[in-house]
Amino acid sequence: MRHLAAAVAGACAGLATAATTPAADLSALSLEELSSITITSVSGRAEPLSEAPASIFVITANQIRRSGATTLPEALRLAPNLQVARLDAGQYAVSARGFNNAIGNKLLVLIDGRTIYTSFFSGVLWDQQDVLLEEIERIEVISGPGATLWGTNAVNGVINVVTRSSSDTHGPMVTANAGNLEKNAAFRYGFELGDGASVKIFAKRSLLENTRNGDGVAQPDGWGRTAAGFRADWAGARDTFMLQGNVSQGASDDRGSFFGAVLGPLEVSDANVLAQWTRAFASGADVRLQGYYDHFRRDDRLLYKPRESVFDLDFRNHVPLGDHRVLWGLGYRHTSDDLQPGLFFGFVPQQASRDLTNVFAQDEIRIQDNLHLTLGSRLEHNDYTGTEVLPSARLAWQSVDNSTLLWTAVSRAVRAPARLDRDIRLPPQPPYIIAGGPDFVSEVATVYELGYRGRPLPDLTLSITGFYQAWDKLRSGQSPPDAQVQNMIEGNTSGLEAWGTWQVRPWWRLSGGLTTLHKDLRLKPGSADPVGPSNLGNDPDYQWMARTAFDLPHGQEFDLMVRRVAALPEPSVPAYTAVDMRYGWRVRRDVEVSFTVRNLLDRKHPEFNAAPGRSDIGRSALLQVKWSP
Repeated sequence: MRHLAAAVAGACAGLATAATTPAADLSALSLEELSSITITSVSGRAEPLSEAPASIFVITANQIRRSGATTLPEALRLAPNLQVARLDAGQYAVSARGFNNAIGNKLLVLIDGRTIYTSFFSGVLWDQQDVLLEEIERIEVISGPGATLWGTNAVNGVINVVTRSSSDTHGPMVTANAGNLEKNAAFRYGFELGDGASVKIFAKRSLLENTRNGDGVAQPDGWGRTAAGFRADWAGARDTFMLQGNVSQGASDDRGSFFGAVLGPLEVSDANVLAQWTRAFASGADVRLQGYYDHFRRDDRLLYKPRESVFDLDFRNHVPLGDHRVLWGLGYRHTSDDLQPGLFFGFVPQQASRDLTNVFAQDEIRIQDNLHLTLGSRLEHNDYTGTEVLPSARLAWQSVDNSTLLWTAVSRAVRAPARLDRDIRLPPQPPYIIAGGPDFVSEVATVYELGYRGRPLPDLTLSITGFYQAWDKLRSGQSPPDAQVQNMIEGNTSGLEAWGTWQVRPWWRLSGGLTTLHKDLRLKPGSADPVGPSNLGNDPDYQWMARTAFDLPHGQEFDLMVRRVAALPEPSVPAYTAVDMRYGWRVRRDVEVSFTVRNLLDRKHPEFNAAPGRSDIGRSALLQVKWSP
């Protein structure tokens, strides 16, 4: 019922370039070296983090390992510029700069350049993203728009998950963990093929225990998931090629029945394959061609049963021309789906196909050695609203010693209509209470940003960003019966994002972050929406986090993280403070043992959704052993 409530609210409210530093070595880097980690998500080319004019936080492989995280959403909690709320055993709400809910649709998420948001509602089904965390090299988290480079849905942020090359993962790896709320086991094996080629295979099995509501009653949300895949890489004098594929399937516990209708388990599956070719030229130019195919299935007898297939092609060309760095590209995506009805929802038409085409160009202009202006625009055509124009401008100044970066940006981004906006029906058969939104158009954001990133002291790094986002045509609804999804909410959001790291001693590091959010959204004159802007997400006014990491003698580590999340307004969720702890010990060069406790000082707390049916997130303990010769 929690997912039903989220879906009803939604309906009514109507690239992957590897870092120059291997992930395994990141723990030994100084702050200056960490700030020079190569990223690709901001400008579309490889550049040091210290030079990227955006609000970007990089989660390294070492930070993921030392957090004790076992799922991708839990690893994303390390980014202070993200809102991450756990809904139940497998599902999360993840957003940046607000609008967070179970069907959040303004955050673009990619894994090695493959978009993982689901086209029929423009959001991510987090319970289907079973990523092997040991294979992640880094996660680039941008808060703020990235529409010029990445297109629609890159409105409030972009998450780019970059996995490790098979050339960096030779030999076997086995990891297993068990605790009171989950059990996981994974295997990976990588080997060379000769002549610059290598390949790796991996498999993972996860079991997630039920959560409980506030009365201690077990929820039918336990999960069993299995995933497997491969990645092959080849590097020549000028060319590189990568081929990868993944398959996964999972099922929840039996959910019983609803007014006599048998629900059974929620069952999911996914299969995808991606190929990427890059050629570098002596002039400094390069070209990249990428294509992928992705198919997923989700059987939810309560809500609906979608099947979706996506074919995507993307071409990019980077050309340095004197004081200009020009990046341009073309893209095409074909999506076909079959959205079979559930007990509550259907789609009309049930089957549909859509095409998305784009062309973009961006020019980074060197005005002076330390002053750069980046201008760009994207033309993206969709079958609902035609051609959308997505321009951006960024100005960045960097000090001579590279210790200070000041930047400002203005961008236009849109969230294009999806099938959930246009075609959803409640109930699946007429007469309908909700009849989609045949006239629904794109939600529009004009975003202004001002930021600082720097190293004011040799052992201290800081990043501070202020933002103001003007919104128009946000999704709204009408009172039943004959309700339709409309675009009758406008307003603005603003806030501050700040984080920093202090290397107190070579063996002791402190880090922390703070985000604030102010929302001023309102119904437009003439709207008959009975609920208003509260349907667009449930967000805290502020959240902060602090982490401390100790490198102890004899291969031992100790990490502590404290998170404070302010209360959520509607539905009401109390503020909470969570303390997570991890102790790790490298027993031998090839064996690591760790013990992680989450919610160390809090037996349980809710993070999202309405009482009394919501899940409480309980204290968990996890023992893990990893073998990697």
